[in-house]
Amino acid sequence: MSPGDDRFGDAPYEGPLLAVTDIKTYFETDRGLVRSVDGVSLTLERGKTIGIVGESGSGKTVLARSIMGLLPKRGVVRDGSVKFEGQEFIGIKPKDMRAFWGAQMSMIFQDPMTSLNPVMKVGNQITESIRQHLDVSRSFANELAENLLESVRIPEPRKRLSEYPHQLSGGMRQRVCIAVALACGPKLLFADEPTTALDVTVQAQVLDLMAAQQRERFMAMVLVTHDLGVVAGRADDIAVMYAGRIVEKAPTKTLFANMKMPYTEALLSSIPKLDDKSHTRLATIPGRPPDLVHPPKGCKFAPRCAYVQDKCHEEEPPLTDAGGGHQYRCWFPVGTPEGAAALEKNRKAGAAAASALTVEAEA
Repeated sequence: MSPGDDRFGDAPYEGPLLAVTDIKTYFETDRGLVRSVDGVSLTLERGKTIGIVGESGSGKTVLARSIMGLLPKRGVVRDGSVKFEGQEFIGIKPKDMRAFWGAQMSMIFQDPMTSLNPVMKVGNQITESIRQHLDVSRSFANELAENLLESVRIPEPRKRLSEYPHQLSGGMRQRVCIAVALACGPKLLFADEPTTALDVTVQAQVLDLMAAQQRERFMAMVLVTHDLGVVAGRADDIAVMYAGRIVEKAPTKTLFANMKMPYTEALLSSIPKLDDKSHTRLATIPGRPPDLVHPPKGCKFAPRCAYVQDKCHEEEPPLTDAGGGHQYRCWFPVGTPEGAAALEKNRKAGAAAASALTVEAEA
């Protein structure tokens, strides 16, 4: 099986480039099944970008790797449906997926220093996939690698082909990773925290570079990050993940103008603001993410939520459709009368508890 298989047909596929339906990825451990991804569905059109946002441990990276099939061979339970141009990927053997990796879909990994081979020259790392998927000579592959380095704005690209990753700066190594991912002109690009190890100035440059390459190649992109600020102006849609599930999904403008999930609000509030006064205390989300082996009974965010009520501990909210592609998972949504009442009730209860402690301390 290959991208040129008869099942793909000669006519261009008219459905979504990527369609993920109720995908589950569990890892078998001595403590039980870790539900890293627990029933996620999303679609992505050609040329569009979706941002996957959430804290560390929310399931973002596992979701991306599960879609691509980059999972361990043993100890993994994978279920649901992943269709790329209508072709089902669940159940395909890794040796058959190699025809798609690099050629049809690629990934930019989180840390360029560990994702690049430290004992292999930069040029060889780029030409490896070119020669694997394209029937070209070594000299043409080297020429294409040089052009790729130039397109990702690396100075003296010919010289860099013969250098090793440790001879490059962090920003340049990340650009090399982008060149490797783009080498065979994939239709779908996964960018897994592509700017985590970079300073703010270089982050912006790398993100702008990825956006320019996406427009030029008309690629679809899945941008994985913990920072809502990164995807604010760079994604068409945003999916917020918590405890292996999507808790809110909407077009980017809708999400920021009318977010419903308290977790999304908490993520946004935790971003430092330039207009804050010096030494302003940073906002944080209290507590920690739940144990994915033994998750809580009701809403998974309930133990950390400012809006929490008794119902939240007992019943898990369904994914509610608010229209316009906006979905959320909450009993007391942000910006609604129910949410405002819940927040006020908790505020009064907190004030009463603080007052009682003060009286007890004075006594």
